[in-house]
Amino acid sequence: MAGTGLVLHGDKVLLRPFTAFDIDDSYIGWLNDPDVVRFSNQRFLRHDKGSCLRYLVSFEATANLFMSARRLSDDRPIGTLTAYVSSHHGTVDVGIMIGDKSAWGLGYGQDAWDTLTNWLLLREDIRKLTAGTLACNYGMIKLMERSGMTLEAVRKAQEIVAGRPVDILYYAKFHGA
Repeated sequence: MAGTGLVLHGDKVLLRPFTAFDIDDSYIGWLNDPDVVRFSNQRFLRHDKGSCLRYLVSFEATANLFMSARRLSDDRPIGTLTAYVSSHHGTVDVGIMIGDKSAWGLGYGQDAWDTLTNWLLLREDIRKLTAGTLACNYGMIKLMERSGMTLEAVRKAQEIVAGRPVDILYYAKFHGA
């Protein structure tokens, strides 16, 4: 399932494998922007080119995907998506980051999510797609629910956000659903 050469077209976005050339000041800036990573554990880290390259290399020789989300109209990078595949179980856990704040609220994230998840669920080797988010990440909850995912589990008071315990919500969608 390696993503080399994989290109997916949505209505608003193009998804292609993330490469070392995508690690630029803008991308590193997204990862270090408290607004962009406020619901991610990336908020506890400081990123630089080295940390980004190490993360990219972690995808080599795996079935996992690390995709660049780009605006279809001008090929401008707006975010990334990941898909962590468990081939033995036929499952894939998906994540998304729309780092370009000018793309927020315009449907790019939903289109990117739907483009990747629909492609994954068409594969015969994937029987279940999963994703999780903090209960206070309303945008991500809406994105998952609009894509047809349903709430599967809750880990009560699992993480601390702004000094308060917050649940983690886990969503799923099955192949053929």
